[in-house]
Amino acid sequence: MRSNQISFRIRYSETDQMGVVYHGNYAQYLEMARVEWLRVLGISYKKMEEDGIMLPVISLSINYLKPALYDDLITVKVILNKKPVIRIEFDYEITNEAGELLATANTVLVFMDMQRKRPTRCPDFLLKKLNY
Repeated sequence: MRSNQISFRIRYSETDQMGVVYHGNYAQYLEMARVEWLRVLGISYKKMEEDGIMLPVISLSINYLKPALYDDLITVKVILNKKPVIRIEFDYEITNEAGELLATANTVLVFMDMQRKRPTRCPDFLLKKLNY
């Protein structure tokens, strides 16, 4: 599975006085989509960390096209475009209920051995789930 999507409604606390989603909240939306992508694969991010592997974000890019508004139902699609090695890269598309593209994004994360505090290779269990 190279892509997945989640949908949720924008909460009032995520917006400014004009009812527009604060730009900093988008990073959380991307994280929500990544964690659910792993969960659908049968992998718990919490369990990965308990096993000593973490995934810090080392690059984040967001292109804001249209505002997301209070009470909008938005969908965040996460897409894995290439085989992860030491890094894993995702593209994202955020749309509203009308199917309008609100934002595109890209993140790069690195597999990190928590004990050694050093980058490490993508775990075999993840590669197997991705059929690599």
